Amino acid sequence: MDLMDFEGENLYFEESLPAEVEDLIQTAGGLYGEGGAEQPLLEALRQAPESLNVLVAAYRFYYYQHRLEDALRIAGQALAVTARRLDIPLAWALLSEAHLSQGGPAAMALLRFHLLSLKAEAYLLLRLGRQEEGKAILEKLVALDSNNRLGAQQLLEVVGVVEAEA
Repeated sequence: MDLMDFEGENLYFEESLPAEVEDLIQTAGGLYGEGGAEQPLLEALRQAPESLNVLVAAYRFYYYQHRLEDALRIAGQALAVTARRLDIPLAWALLSEAHLSQGGPAAMALLRFHLLSLKAEAYLLLRLGRQEEGKAILEKLVALDSNNRLGAQQLLEVVGVVEAEA
């Protein structure tokens, strides 16, 4: 399955948000350098917990603040939202190629978002020292992505090199 075949689909950032939530995201962006961005983000999450725009904003905030456990929690929330929308198992170990193709071409962009969120989760687990969990997720992604469109193979190779040097 070619995970780059999502022409003509709406992407997550094209989803509309209520004006108040959009304002909260903009406020958070403006306050980032001053240290006050978290509260508007938390309010945006409270008001729109299923919004991928809001979840991505929160993930980026926590990731760039080096709050990796918080970023991991948000990645998990994004995975839960996309798994529900796609009607696929949330448990990554249960994912199969059949699950990936069940939504057809109309769901490809959301599926790609889901798998990239899974890759982000794996990366965070690796950064948090949870090597076996992170590697297992990457191995699953490599098995599902025969054309390596997500780049999980390279990340898995880097993990192998680091382990070999240790």
